[in-house]
Amino acid sequence: MSTASKKRSEHAVEAADAAAAEAERVHLHMPVDVRSLSLFILTVLACVFALQWARPILVPILLGLMFSYALTPAVDRLERWRLPRAVGAVLVLGGVVAMVLWGITALADDATAMIENLPRAAQKLRQSVEGQKSGSLPIDKVQQAAAELEQAAHAAETAAASAAASAAASAAASGAASAAVEAVAEASRSRTPNARETRPAKVTPIVAEQPRAVTRVVLERPAFSIREYLWSGTIGIFVFLGQLAIVLFVALFLLASGDTFRRKMVKLAGPRLSQKKITVQALDEVTVQIQRYLLVQLATSVVLGVAAGVVFHLLGLNNAAVWGVAAGVTNLVPYLGAIVLGFASALAGFIQFDSIQHGLLIGASSFALHGIVGNVLTPWWTGRASRMSPFAVFVGVLVFGWLWGAAGLILGTPILMVTKTVCDHIEELNPVGEFLGA
Repeated sequence: MSTASKKRSEHAVEAADAAAAEAERVHLHMPVDVRSLSLFILTVLACVFALQWARPILVPILLGLMFSYALTPAVDRLERWRLPRAVGAVLVLGGVVAMVLWGITALADDATAMIENLPRAAQKLRQSVEGQKSGSLPIDKVQQAAAELEQAAHAAETAAASAAASAAASAAASGAASAAVEAVAEASRSRTPNARETRPAKVTPIVAEQPRAVTRVVLERPAFSIREYLWSGTIGIFVFLGQLAIVLFVALFLLASGDTFRRKMVKLAGPRLSQKKITVQALDEVTVQIQRYLLVQLATSVVLGVAAGVVFHLLGLNNAAVWGVAAGVTNLVPYLGAIVLGFASALAGFIQFDSIQHGLLIGASSFALHGIVGNVLTPWWTGRASRMSPFAVFVGVLVFGWLWGAAGLILGTPILMVTKTVCDHIEELNPVGEFLGA
């Protein structure tokens, strides 16, 4: 057999082995279009910028929409009782506003006393922190030793630098003086000898130039202006009242209109009956999910607020009613609300009783109440159909809180629920709905 045929047979054997190894591998073909991916990223960034830019108008509209979902069952009940829908919407919304105002008025004294005690509590906390700093802890000794070592090293560097500078200055001065003497002697030797010029030449000593002093610049902060502070606070109050008025008007118009916008959305869904059917199913499911979520949040907030108020009162915490209301309000923010209330109540207990154990007991009771409500009552009342992934809810709350602040913390979960419902009814978006689900 010739050499060429042997090489061809070897190449054939290697190709067969490579084909067999390639056949044993499992390949997952995932075509990636760079242009589509780039457009997707740009679209996401544009949407984030648009949500942030449109925050002053989007947040009141979404809050009004959420309130309309919450109050729709009551208005529907009044409409079945032969009461005009517009009148029922005004009565229901006015009743809610009156209840909120009554609650604020009833707790105004406790809230005022709590605010008046804030400077004393802050002073007590500062004294406690300073007392902890003055104690002889191991970390304090380590920090003191490190500071002494740093001062010794700085002193050594300063002494070495000053010695080097003085040596350089003296060398420069002696070198300059010797050079001047040599120049004068050379000039005297080069002159023509004359009897009249017998006096020695006058030598002017050269003194090394001293470094210039560095001017220290101190930046002074502008003085506190009470006029500017009051003006900015007044503007903030007017902005809040304006957004609150938008929320109330949006909720009122949606409640009074009934299912008008629902029929319009079904009409705009498309000419085919299947499209209209899918739209009706999605709208029905969104309505049920949002109403169930709001009802569960309201019920759990009431239960948690009452329980927290009673427990804090039994533990001796001042202004227990205000803390109970705070517990009910923070329950609207998943996960983060429990963390904020737990640490705040623990800090309040530590400042009031001047005892770390008492503060930890109050904070632990707050976390325990939130854990019972969040892990027992909420899943039981919500049901399996509307459960969301805890990770998706946590990330969504963080994202919308970053975009819209406190309102985003409240709106994050309802927006994710609507997104999951829509994705479940669109085949191309089913993976997104599966990711958001529990």
